[in-house]
Amino acid sequence: MTELPEQGAGAAFRPDWVSPPGDTILDLLEERDWTQQQLADRLGYSLKHVNQLIKAKVPLTEDAAIRLQNVLGASVGFWLTREAQYRERIAVLDAAERQVPMVPWLERFPIKAMMNAGVLTKRRIDAKSKPEIVGELLSFFGVAAPDQWEHQYGSMELAFRRSREDQADVAAISAWLRMGERSAEKLDGPAYDETRFRTALKEVRELSRLSPQEFQPQMQRLLHESGVAFVLVPALPRTHVSGVARWLNTRRPLIQLSLYGKQNDRFWFSFFHEAAHILLHSQQKKSVFLDDPSKAGSSSVEEQQANAWARDFLISPEHSRSLVDIPKTKAAVIGFAESIGIHPGIVVGRMQHDELLDVRWLNDLKVSFEFISKS
Repeated sequence: MTELPEQGAGAAFRPDWVSPPGDTILDLLEERDWTQQQLADRLGYSLKHVNQLIKAKVPLTEDAAIRLQNVLGASVGFWLTREAQYRERIAVLDAAERQVPMVPWLERFPIKAMMNAGVLTKRRIDAKSKPEIVGELLSFFGVAAPDQWEHQYGSMELAFRRSREDQADVAAISAWLRMGERSAEKLDGPAYDETRFRTALKEVRELSRLSPQEFQPQMQRLLHESGVAFVLVPALPRTHVSGVARWLNTRRPLIQLSLYGKQNDRFWFSFFHEAAHILLHSQQKKSVFLDDPSKAGSSSVEEQQANAWARDFLISPEHSRSLVDIPKTKAAVIGFAESIGIHPGIVVGRMQHDELLDVRWLNDLKVSFEFISKS
């Protein structure tokens, strides 16, 4: 027997979504031993209209819902919800069918890695699921079809300022950038203030001596108050990007770092490298600086400028001249780091980079970072 909720009751109806409201009407007709003509007479509709209503060839309107409530029972909301669920499911199935030809587009993206990062639903990737994955990927990017993705993100390559030649997988990079955008969208804040940003950077430098659990919230707050969005986003394969600096709009710069589990010397250099792009290259608001500062050899003037700024901000030229004379001992490095207010791991990284210290020495002064991503 078909159970109907009382009028005004809050019980939710959970039908098979591919089943139209007409199936419920037929069940009720069978229980009452009514013909469609008898129902039509009671509803005040023609037999043809009732038949079309049952077969879902015409929508179940508000008027029909009121009449069905009076004749068959259940609330107007019940019938309208039944209709809405059916139409929604039909729309989803139609969309999936339209997305079948779009399935090859998926091959451009690191789908499994995106699932592992939590931006796509984890599931088996097979012929049955791929059209639905297409829909989810379109929703992730906020576009209606691959053509719109190409216009919004595929063409973004023209704005890329690369630090490595192998930063060529536009689809993978665009996915990582979009992850950062979505995280930044949750960080509403004031417009960018360069003076406050420069002041914040000085305070952030001092935080380098703390653990991630201690400095991360303070760092987020300082940057937020200066109008800079700062997000930590899990790395995706094929991107070859450890960080990015870009402007989301004319008033909102973004610094985005990947979660490689970096050692602290590379993390801090990467961060200040991206900060340098915001400060030094703010006139290039349409540029997207894709960086991997740990890889040397970039011929880009902007990259060289950002490297130099980050290097000198962490250890000033005045202090860096003293690095040559520092004894290669833990105590000496720790003492020097304390005297200039930074973590000793940063000093070790700088000395190794400048070939003042063997890359195998004093690495236990560095700290490996693991951050909690909020993307």
